[in-house]
Amino acid sequence: MSRAEGKLFGTDGVRGTANVYPMTTGVALALGQAVAHVFRSRVGGRPKILIGKDTRLSGYMFEDALAAGIASMGVEVIQVGPMPTPALAFLTVDMRCDAGVMITASHNPYQDNGIKFFGADGFKLPDAVEEEMERLVASGELDEQLAPADEVGQAHRIDDASGRYVVFLKKTFPRDRTLDGLRIVLDCANGAAYKVGPTVLDELGAEVFAQGVEPNGRNINAGVGSLFPDALASRVRELRANVGIALDGDADRCLLVDERGEILDGDVLLALCARDLVERKLLKGGGVVATVMSNLGLEKALDELGLDLIRTQVGDRYVVEAMRAGGYNLGGEQSGHVVFLDETTTGDGLMSALQVLGLMMRSDLPLSELSSTFQRFPQVLINVPVGERRPLDRLPTMQQAIRDVESALGARGRVLIRYSGTEPIARIMVEGDDESQVSEFANQLAAELKRAVGAGS
Repeated sequence: MSRAEGKLFGTDGVRGTANVYPMTTGVALALGQAVAHVFRSRVGGRPKILIGKDTRLSGYMFEDALAAGIASMGVEVIQVGPMPTPALAFLTVDMRCDAGVMITASHNPYQDNGIKFFGADGFKLPDAVEEEMERLVASGELDEQLAPADEVGQAHRIDDASGRYVVFLKKTFPRDRTLDGLRIVLDCANGAAYKVGPTVLDELGAEVFAQGVEPNGRNINAGVGSLFPDALASRVRELRANVGIALDGDADRCLLVDERGEILDGDVLLALCARDLVERKLLKGGGVVATVMSNLGLEKALDELGLDLIRTQVGDRYVVEAMRAGGYNLGGEQSGHVVFLDETTTGDGLMSALQVLGLMMRSDLPLSELSSTFQRFPQVLINVPVGERRPLDRLPTMQQAIRDVESALGARGRVLIRYSGTEPIARIMVEGDDESQVSEFANQLAAELKRAVGAGS
């Protein structure tokens, strides 16, 4: 690979369309060699690297390519098959591996795939380590670091590793409670949690109605899961269930549905869990970490609890970095990534659901009543295809349009405009009291941005 072909790592590992650069088996093999070389140099001896994946068709070829690259450097490989991303992070620590590799494109369609890396501590690798891996791949020097024939690494598969994760999740649920009497609809998005999700809830005593648990390699996130919660909401009402749980393809995010069929996103989950942790005197840092996309309703809910809202750029890795730096133990994203840093190192959809279910059982209140105090501000998001990513601060007419809208909204609203990190689009978000006004302002800003930068295809 040459540097001319482009940067490998984005905000969450390497991601793209399968069999299109950078998501090719050649790059995967080179990344396997790079991560093996880095950790062999760090820890010496014969390191162990864990590989997990979601249920995408292309996961097989990337799993084998990564394993080949790692083994070629004299490093051991352990393959655990389909596994949620948070399970891979947990197992990397629990099985005392030196690094973990997760093959997933999260909530994206099956044609996409991605590779992300974890350290021995279960946290995603720092930018500096990813940059060193990228340099190694581009330089070609790894070809001179291959292990001798009698020192190549071995690869072996462990089929029962998910049991460790199930036990771990159950231990995060209140020890003096069960889910007896609860009817739960669980949507696993035909993804990585299709086995462990129903197992955890069933073993805690719930009556589980599972959907999205028949992966075929092509149906991950296809009309199911956290991106498509409406069907789950309908089924919750139809079955008169107590709660619905929607995961995404790698189960690191979760949306909930209350017994009335109302969909609750990550902002609501953060508000509920913050209040619960405050009441139990377990919240650390005096605040909650979220991103610039979180609704003003979350800010208001936290303010009523005397808590700060610390905002980061979009991406759960930035949320976790801010949590670790500031001593916070609760953070997350509106999309459903919620991180309980006392328990885990990354977003975990099943753990998030269990925390709210535990709150329901302790309070003996339905989810609709627990969430009724959350008041969401109208929020309109428009994606604008762009022909060129010109810096927004160098667009005077756009800056004036933003100032005009912010002045009209005052303290009861927000404007956020940013370019996507993965697509040729700009995201325009406007919040305020009046939904029709917010929508009008968002469309005005979208039109001005198209004039300023030119519309993409």
